[in-house]
Amino acid sequence: MEINLVSDTITKPTHEMLQYMFNAVVGDDVYKQDPTVIELESRVAALFGMEAGLFFPSGTMANQTAIKLHTQPGEQLIADKYAHVYNYEGGGVSFNSGVSCCLLNGNRGMITAAQVKSAINDPEFYHSPLTSLVCVENTTNKGGGACYELDDLRQIKEVCTEHNLKFHLDGARIWNALVAKNQDPKEFGKLFDTISVCLSKGLGAPIGSVLLADKKTIHRALRIRKIFGGGMRQVGYLAAAGIYALDNNIERLTEDHRRAKELAAVLQQKDWVASVEPVETNILIFSLAPQIKEADLIEKLKQKNILISSMGQGKLRIVTHLDYREVMHTYVLETLEKVIV
Repeated sequence: MEINLVSDTITKPTHEMLQYMFNAVVGDDVYKQDPTVIELESRVAALFGMEAGLFFPSGTMANQTAIKLHTQPGEQLIADKYAHVYNYEGGGVSFNSGVSCCLLNGNRGMITAAQVKSAINDPEFYHSPLTSLVCVENTTNKGGGACYELDDLRQIKEVCTEHNLKFHLDGARIWNALVAKNQDPKEFGKLFDTISVCLSKGLGAPIGSVLLADKKTIHRALRIRKIFGGGMRQVGYLAAAGIYALDNNIERLTEDHRRAKELAAVLQQKDWVASVEPVETNILIFSLAPQIKEADLIEKLKQKNILISSMGQGKLRIVTHLDYREVMHTYVLETLEKVIV
């Protein structure tokens, strides 16, 4: 039995989810005639109190569409140095939109209003790129699943409003943040011009993200999605998985968070572990003692059928998810207790 803790993207649809997908009523979504896609877009938009949504095959495409909506070539966005839009989207910011990134040294992937304010270029100083967009990620991937406080986001929004900047949320794991912080998604809808939410990570759908905004912006996004090659036909079968996930897989995220914290507690006691970063959600990042090689630990765990990932520079990552069951969790806890590196 292989236990894959590399990412929460590795989950497979349950039998119940597959049955729901098979029974979906579908149409041609390129013509906006797929009723299941329309239902998913409407439901997610309503959850966040936003006017409209648009279904995408990936979170990367949704984020890149948002960036293109809010910027012009030669301009600049502000983000944390760990931001997914900068580190893990193939350089799309520059390739798709001709935009540069001003990267801030935040705390575990989270930036502050003061940092944003200090990074805005003077719009009258034409030698520097025009600052036009602020992007934040919640939860932070490279920051170890850290969650923003709503008040901190409100303060950033005030800076954006004062300086006429757009505000985008990469909400790839927003569901984890909502559950961990007991937050109302509508509070996020009040703050951001656009929000991308992913269905294929914590919620266990096989594919899909939804971009949220006002109706006029989503209408513009439809053209950009087409340009990016994101127009899909009878995609309601996949949208149905998202609907099933919304109905069945949000509350259970507390289990993933509990298990990640229990794994962290064991690792904190091991002499081959130098430090364990705070765990709020389902991502656990820890650093090895200087004399320990990442490859050695990864191989020892692999021999025990446990897969984890390296982030480089002595950091390792464990991600709990829908397919990581309690019997697996007990085995991993026992293995970590016994392993000698």
